[in-house]
Amino acid sequence: MSGVRPIDRVEGTAIPLRGDNIDTDRIIPARFLKAITFSGLGEHVFADDRRSMPGHPFANPAYAGASILLVNQNFGSGSSREHAPQALMRWGIGVCAGQSFSDIFLANATTIGLPCLAAARRDIEALMATTEAEPATPMAVSVRALSLTANGRTVKLHLPSAIRDAFLTGQWDATGLLLHRFENVQQVASRLPYPTGF
Repeated sequence: MSGVRPIDRVEGTAIPLRGDNIDTDRIIPARFLKAITFSGLGEHVFADDRRSMPGHPFANPAYAGASILLVNQNFGSGSSREHAPQALMRWGIGVCAGQSFSDIFLANATTIGLPCLAAARRDIEALMATTEAEPATPMAVSVRALSLTANGRTVKLHLPSAIRDAFLTGQWDATGLLLHRFENVQQVASRLPYPTGF
């Protein structure tokens, strides 16, 4: 369907980010929210953490180009800033797998097409250990199968069924859906009792 983009499989290497309750202010510090577009936010992901924490994964060249983010519990807590998932996506992240996500972060990520799937702590810890030992380990996430595969091992993932269906059908993209059959929008607008400008 033109204008509608289903999301299922994301493949690539992973970046392990250890720590519970990593909030949105750490993901993208407030001083970078002054921009009028999201463009360029990727370069500021974890700006303060990268400066204050030697060896931070987002400053480690071994993880450059990673498309899968591995996190622990309650990732994306704190403020409701939509800039946090935007910044991660613009850094290159295509999917997140973690123990749990803040509800608001999950909603904001879903809105921009960034799947955030949950897994058991033991599975996340094992995946983090794998990619820490060998950053080039290829991994694959399937939204349809609710799974993450690495080194021949498959981990079960969880995602609310409504969100999973939205990714698989492309309904996560409200703008894409609107443009998909824009002639319908124009027809409705033409029947409304006020000027539309179309």
